[in-house]
Parts: sequence; structure tokens; C-alpha cells
Amino acid sequence: MFNYINQMKKLTTLLGAAIISSAVFAQSIPFPQPSPMATVTQSFATSKIEINYSRPGVKGRKIFGDVVPYGKFWRTGANAATTISFGEDVKINGADVKAGKYGLLSYPGETEWTVILTKDLNVNDEESYKKENDVARLTVKPARTATAIETFTIEISNIRNNECDIELKWENTMISLKVTTDYDGRISKMIEETMARDTRPYYGAANYYYENGKDLKKALEWVSKAADANPQAYWVLLLKAKIQKAMKDYNGAIATSQKSMELAKTDNNDTYVKNNEKLMSEIKALPDYKPAPEKKKR
Repeated sequence: MFNYINQMKKLTTLLGAAIISSAVFAQSIPFPQPSPMATVTQSFATSKIEINYSRPGVKGRKIFGDVVPYGKFWRTGANAATTISFGEDVKINGADVKAGKYGLLSYPGETEWTVILTKDLNVNDEESYKKENDVARLTVKPARTATAIETFTIEISNIRNNECDIELKWENTMISLKVTTDYDGRISKMIEETMARDTRPYYGAANYYYENGKDLKKALEWVSKAADANPQAYWVLLLKAKIQKAMKDYNGAIATSQKSMELAKTDNNDTYVKNNEKLMSEIKALPDYKPAPEKKKR
């Protein structure tokens, strides 16, 4: 009897050790998540947009109208609540949204979705959703994707200085949210404030004004000061030539571009040599271009 009891004790100990060992071993295996987490971070305007969400898969199922019923609350992902943050004030489909972090919810429909941004960052079921916490409530028309999307995807596309699209795609459905911001007003104010100080980014300010069709006279003033501060900077001279061209000072632009090209050749920078050659060719092809009269030799 004594031996039997000892044997049972040993067996129990071995079984317990095996269970513990199995649990520890299982925890060390990186099993794939059914709906893996994802973070989308995108620089936009003067800050960034960040989205955190889980990505469920189709896995042979009918999604919209079945797994995700029409007209019913959807956490717009899986597992934890989906969140989205904006580093600056924006408009989403025309609705004002202050800089900050929000929950992203939706009520999908066959012909129309309701998309909601809420102050509550932990809403992942309808019971915990409170309409009074809405920051924006948007009506969006769904579109059909060109190909089937196996894994739920949120991406930021069509990025410009002052706008981008946030696209939600799954199965054969896509909805798109247009995000806009007053990028030009914000940057222009920053430039004005910075240029009033002693340390001035002449080249960057001139380039912004040129690229965005703002005050070219001011842009020329700033780029000329940048060129005076660094006479060997052929990239600065190329920008100056472009601004002169835009102001229709064609011969001045060619002279500046010629100087930029010579400096680029000395520095063995073929890209800037070609860019200057291209610019001068474009100027000479303009219908209102007239070559400067040759100087008479004495």
C-alpha cells in the first residue's frame, strides 16, 4: 500500500510538471493572431495621422450583410476598439474635427454607411456606445473594390499637402473619407513669423512660395538672399532661375541657370546639369522668349 501511494504521488507530480511545462511552452510559441493588430502612421500636412486597429479576415465567409449585419453597430475592426488620431485640426468630409485621438465606429449599410468619431477610445460594442460622445457623424456611400480584399484594411492614400483619403476596405466593399486641413494658412503663418526673426530659412520659404504660386516677387527676394549667403549652392540658383522664368524674366533665368549648371558640372552633379539644360530648353521654346541682344565687342 505504501509503495502504491508513493507511486501515485510521483505520477501526480509528473503530470503537474507536464501541464506546467506544456503551458509555458505554448506561451513561447508565436501563434498567429486570428485578427492581428496593425498601426498606420502617415505624415500629413504639418503633423501626422495614426490609426490603430485589428484586421479580421474573410476566411470564406460572407462579410457585409452577414458577419457584419447591415444597419448594426460595428467596431470597424476586431478585438479592441479602433482608434484614430490627428496631429492638427482637420475636416473629414466637411465636418470639423479638432486635433486629438478618437474612437472610430460605423453602422455599415448596403447603400449607405454611418461613420462615427467618438471621444470614447474603448467602445467595442453597442452597449458601451454613447451618442453624446460623438465628435463627428458622417454619411458615406460605399463603393465596390476592383478585387476581393481578404483582410480588413485601413489605409491613407491620395496624399497632398492639404488633403488625403482614409480608405476602409474589406471583401468587395470600400468607403472613403476625405480629410482636409488648412495647410497653406498654417505654413504661411509659420513662414511669416519665422522670417521676422534673425535666423531666416530663405531657401525653404522661397521654394514654398514658388511651388504654391504665392508672391513671386517675395520669393525672388528670399532666394536671392539665400544665393548671396551661399554663392556655390547651384540648387539655390536653379530655384532662382525657375522663379525668374515664372516672372517672365527669361534672359535673367537663362543667365542664372547657366551659372547653376557650371557649378553643378564642377561638383560632378549630373542631375542638376540635366535639370538646368531642361529649364533653359523650356525657356527658349516659349513663344514670347526673345534672346538678349549680344553685347558689342569694343
